[in-house]
Amino acid sequence: MHLFEPLALRGVTLKNRILVSPMCQYSANEGHPTRWHLVHLGSRAVGGAALVFTEAAAVEARGRISPADAGIWLDSQAEAWAPIARFIAEQGAVPAMQLAHAGRKASTARPWEGGKGLNVEQGGWRPTIAPSSLAFDDDYPLPDAMTTADIDDVVTAFADAAQRAVAAGFQVLEIHAAHGYLLHEFLSPLANHRTDAYGGSLENRARLLQRVIEATRKVIADSVPLFVRISATDWADGGWDLEQSCALVESFAGVVLVDVSSGGMVAHPKIPVGAGYQTRFASEIRRRTGRKTGAVGMITSPEQADHVVRSEQADAVLLARELLREAYWPVRAARTLGVKLETPPQYARAW
Repeated sequence: MHLFEPLALRGVTLKNRILVSPMCQYSANEGHPTRWHLVHLGSRAVGGAALVFTEAAAVEARGRISPADAGIWLDSQAEAWAPIARFIAEQGAVPAMQLAHAGRKASTARPWEGGKGLNVEQGGWRPTIAPSSLAFDDDYPLPDAMTTADIDDVVTAFADAAQRAVAAGFQVLEIHAAHGYLLHEFLSPLANHRTDAYGGSLENRARLLQRVIEATRKVIADSVPLFVRISATDWADGGWDLEQSCALVESFAGVVLVDVSSGGMVAHPKIPVGAGYQTRFASEIRRRTGRKTGAVGMITSPEQADHVVRSEQADAVLLARELLREAYWPVRAARTLGVKLETPPQYARAW
């Protein structure tokens, strides 16, 4: 097993193990992707990645992180995504969409505009929703604790979004249950203080995510691979951790790969950031559960990425900021590792 070995996932085969991680661009128009998304995502497909994820696409309007977030809650949004998915596929990459709900971290400004909570006059919205009425931080809106009807609505929203995404041409879907957003909020005792069937025990806290997975799987073909992104740890005492992550992953049905990240639940965590600092979580979950995993987080060099795969710490690597810095990183990685990577004929003279 190596970085440029194909990876078969249900009805899809990736040409290598390099995946473009979902990266919010905060450049959508009422949830609709724009020409920016076509160029941004299309460039990574041309650059040789095997799979290109969209940014987190909100499954309902109140589930956006910011007013400029992309979405998939309307048919018109799916129509806007379709040519982007088609272009990615035409370059030999697999178009993939991450489905998300921001929960209590919704209604905020774009990062370069401060990233703090927006009131309605500033373009934000109310209410935001969460498992419990606990704000993420002082500068964030206080969410409403979700009713059981709200929970049912969110499950339906994920399933409807999945159908739209597949109809738009996306061949892989990922459910976002990490980084302090809604599904992660239900998982973590730090955000979930409920006393009903969705709070307390691990089984209860995982109930919403399990319902979303089940509802999503029911509406998509068996051939469509379903990923789940999790935060393996909150990096905070009393929060979500690796032990709970392993138990959760063992319970998954219909999920082909777990995209293993970390953090996002608390505003000021102490994280020992360094090269590949999250890879050990992907490795441990893979070892203990037997599930395929993807490693993400400060994976920057071809040799490092290849080592992660060759040493069976993960089945694939997801690159984010490194691919923002260099869209054609996979081509450079192939040359560094002595592998021939097919490139568009328009660019053949360069290689």
